[in-house]
Amino acid sequence: MRKTGNIILSLITVIIVLTACVNNPEKEHQGIINLDHLKHLYTALTLENGKEVGVINIYSEYPDYFYEIEPNEGFTCVDDVARALVFLSAYTKNSNEPEIEIMIDKMTRFILTMQAENGYFYNFLWGDMSINKSYKTSVAEPNWWSWRALWALSEIYPNLEGNLADRIKTAADKIISIIEEKYTGLHKDTVQFEGINLPNWFPLGTAFDQSAILIMGMESYYNNIQKDTAVIDLIEKFAEGLLLTQKGDSNNFPYGAYLSWNNLWHAYGNIQAYSMLKAGQLLNRKDYIESALLEIDYFYPFLMKENFPAYFSIKKADGWFKIIDHQQFPQIAYGFRPMIWACIEAFIVTGEEKYLQRAEEISEWFSGKNITGKRMYDPATGRCYDGIVSETEVNRNSGAESTIEALLSLQAFDQIKHK
Repeated sequence: MRKTGNIILSLITVIIVLTACVNNPEKEHQGIINLDHLKHLYTALTLENGKEVGVINIYSEYPDYFYEIEPNEGFTCVDDVARALVFLSAYTKNSNEPEIEIMIDKMTRFILTMQAENGYFYNFLWGDMSINKSYKTSVAEPNWWSWRALWALSEIYPNLEGNLADRIKTAADKIISIIEEKYTGLHKDTVQFEGINLPNWFPLGTAFDQSAILIMGMESYYNNIQKDTAVIDLIEKFAEGLLLTQKGDSNNFPYGAYLSWNNLWHAYGNIQAYSMLKAGQLLNRKDYIESALLEIDYFYPFLMKENFPAYFSIKKADGWFKIIDHQQFPQIAYGFRPMIWACIEAFIVTGEEKYLQRAEEISEWFSGKNITGKRMYDPATGRCYDGIVSETEVNRNSGAESTIEALLSLQAFDQIKHK
């Protein structure tokens, strides 16, 4: 249980820190949420079927930050629109801006339009306003973009009413029914990779990283749309699997890290600790919470000491885990937001200020406390650069993912004030 005095002291500390950001360059990344670049990336348009929607352009290139189109995929996608919608859903809880309400309405309509007959979602939109239904990162299947669509629709549902809310429920119910049909009866088999025993009952067998997003989507669906007990069972099933992907311990590498895919750990999208904290609270499972805290307490400090590697793969030999491949770059905003969210959620769950302090330390990557010493987020423009690609070089493009992930990171600190 948290102590009231500590909570009040912590919140006062946060408010003081956020206020001081304006005059302290090393803290400028905190508490300064600038939507200018996100609004620049936003476009309202009419699809080939005549429907009016809102999208987020994926690519925005230095120095003029004009839009670009990826030839195999398209210019906007459910992946990024969904994340922007999650951000704006929380943003509107503490603001009332008609422009944002219009963006939310139109982006919600975009995601709904991208749902396929099979219940999953297409991802990309071509420049001619038609849906990309064939490229491998856009087909309607059980994959990242479908889980993010479920998550975003479930998050925004309480904010909407009328026909649009009804359409959200219908779409969410449809994909949930497909998820339940596909995964409820799936056997809890295991598979071996480089001597490591791992669960094999996730999307794509061992997609542990994207399954954490699915847990978040199902948790939001259960809390906001429908109290479906089958959803609870599936959250527990996936969370039980994530326990098996956690390797090492407080004294031994990889220090409680959740693997991301097979025997690989990668920074981007590695949001398992946050998902386990949410699942632990929903299901009243102390072991899930303790598991998440293990990664936060011991693996995160390891990452900080190693200057935040991008990924590594491991093998197990003679009872020990060893690195067999390693890459330091690129470092991207999407590799830091999951850790920040997990640390702040750990603070909320435990009331221990060390987790807030760790979130602060990790988030300083945005303001220049990184391997290049260069600022990654500019509070004056709302741009976040697309990544660090070497010890000295920053990719100064500022696309959708980087922008939204930075805003989600900042927002997490801001929301502590309203807990």
